[in-house]
Amino acid sequence: MSEITFDDFLKVDIRVGEVIRAEPYPEARKPAIKMWIDFGDEIGERKTSAQITAHYDPATLVGKQVMAVVNFPPRQIGKFMSEVLVLGLPDENGEIVLIGPDGNVPIGGRMH
Repeated sequence: MSEITFDDFLKVDIRVGEVIRAEPYPEARKPAIKMWIDFGDEIGERKTSAQITAHYDPATLVGKQVMAVVNFPPRQIGKFMSEVLVLGLPDENGEIVLIGPDGNVPIGGRMH
């Protein structure tokens, strides 16, 4: 594991957002879900796709607060442009479980 400085960590802008829309992404190579996430007035709405179909379906994601890196450059995922990277951890089977706050917090808040 390589070390980073605190200043390096501060360069990664991790914010809380609320999923406002989600839909299946059947065109993806691996099963995925497209999400539109509201990060508040400063950042606005951003979209992403994630391979999270083992634990989530689009209907259950709407209204969920998630953590995401918001300052990566956009990345083309098939025909869909992903603008943020939602954060998650693998379960015992390697399937992703999203990271979010324990309780509701104001959207757009930056992780400290």
